[in-house]
Amino acid sequence: MDSLIKEFYKNKTIFLTGGTGFLGKVVIEKVLRATETSRIYVLIRSKRGKSPQDRIDEWKTDPFFGVLLKIQPNALERIVPISGDCEEPDLGISAADRELLKNEVQVVIHCAATVNFAEPLHKAVDINTRATQLMLNLAKEMSRLVGFVHVSTAFSNCVISHISEQYYPDNLIAGADKVLSIRNVCGDNLLDRMASTLIGKFPNTYTYTKALAEQVIQTESGELPVCIFRPGAITATNKEPMSGWIDNLYGPISMIYGCAIGVLRIIPTNKRFLQHIVPVDCCANCILACAMQTAKESSEKKRRSLPPTIYNYVPHEQNTLTNKHFIETVYKHRYTCALEQALWYPFLHTTSFLWMFKLIAFFYHTLPGYAIDLVLRLRGQKPRMIKLYQKVHKTMNALAYFGTGFWTYETINTDRLWQSLSDEDKKHFEFDMRIFDWDDYFTRALVGMRVYMAKEDPSDESIMRARKHMKRLERRHRVLQLFICICGIFIFKWLAGFYL
Repeated sequence: MDSLIKEFYKNKTIFLTGGTGFLGKVVIEKVLRATETSRIYVLIRSKRGKSPQDRIDEWKTDPFFGVLLKIQPNALERIVPISGDCEEPDLGISAADRELLKNEVQVVIHCAATVNFAEPLHKAVDINTRATQLMLNLAKEMSRLVGFVHVSTAFSNCVISHISEQYYPDNLIAGADKVLSIRNVCGDNLLDRMASTLIGKFPNTYTYTKALAEQVIQTESGELPVCIFRPGAITATNKEPMSGWIDNLYGPISMIYGCAIGVLRIIPTNKRFLQHIVPVDCCANCILACAMQTAKESSEKKRRSLPPTIYNYVPHEQNTLTNKHFIETVYKHRYTCALEQALWYPFLHTTSFLWMFKLIAFFYHTLPGYAIDLVLRLRGQKPRMIKLYQKVHKTMNALAYFGTGFWTYETINTDRLWQSLSDEDKKHFEFDMRIFDWDDYFTRALVGMRVYMAKEDPSDESIMRARKHMKRLERRHRVLQLFICICGIFIFKWLAGFYL
């Protein structure tokens, strides 16, 4: 059977936001490599003196696009930058570019977002919520639009424990329309001071403003052919275009990297709870399928006045991943993916209590950090460990809510979407999480972390050196453990003799 997804995108014109981000970049690569889309307009801003076109031109030498450019040397010519910024009024798009988009675009994929948990509320509202409203307003003027995918997050409703593929406006203290109205009349500082009141039970500005954006879609999309894609924590690629590719240290990968390098030894996590991670290439495939399905169902949904469909995308209930399995897998590959630059032998303990994490971190992180910095100072070198641990603890505090929380998800729409695909589409646009091989995936992801994040040589020689280094670190680790145990025994005996 032919590929319906490829047929859908043939000669289509796409407008994508967040194209320089982790997910957006993977979506662009897959569209160019797997479909015959005619053009991709990408909203992109100038950065560090580089124009939007300059930033796209850099992709010609980016290894991530190597597979694509080997097959299609001129593939990047199908990308057209649209100068703009999600923080700006009207997205910072010029009048001429707006006319271009209105007349040509058929599919919109809105990936742009700030994923910084500590983002000031005014900035998170501008990028995650107001920009979504502005994208809808622009889409309403697109005469050829057939599909619009808004990328949300599976944690947009994390204040409840079971999340179905539906809207949850009751989670919000104030509706999106009121918050956006307040934003229009309030300065940055004033809105930020209102954050604790507006956010309510949400753990951070990211999840809160993504929840607001979903309500904007629910209430303002009208008859547009729109859907919402809610992925879990997006991690390294599984297979495409290269296995284990990643370009950031957000979420679970930051913990793996910190453990592998030997600086992270305690995390606030409940081992029994579920880990909701999904590979970025699978997310890209699902997004492309969602757009096609949205176009197919638009007439029926318009006739019945149904709200935009939501697709939850997390590990399937038949193939769940626990935090315990996640951590044990890291242990399992300690030597397989050893780092030459590791500072200490990797080990990782967990606790469900934030106060206990802070207490243990003082002994596991802070005290060793001060000791190392003292040695560095005596050598005339710049101390760096305490500054590093301040960043590590800030990240762990932000992730604690998700490591110690328990959520279950309904994925009926996503399962139905997968079942509706042809065999050809299932082969080329894989995103089924029911039969996903987690052990195989983590092998790929950890190798990718070593190569793409740690920037270590993938050669056999480098791996052998890293394993020898790991064995030396393990011996030092065991000696230190023995020393601490002996000291503990002497202290215990001394205290026992003192009181007796």
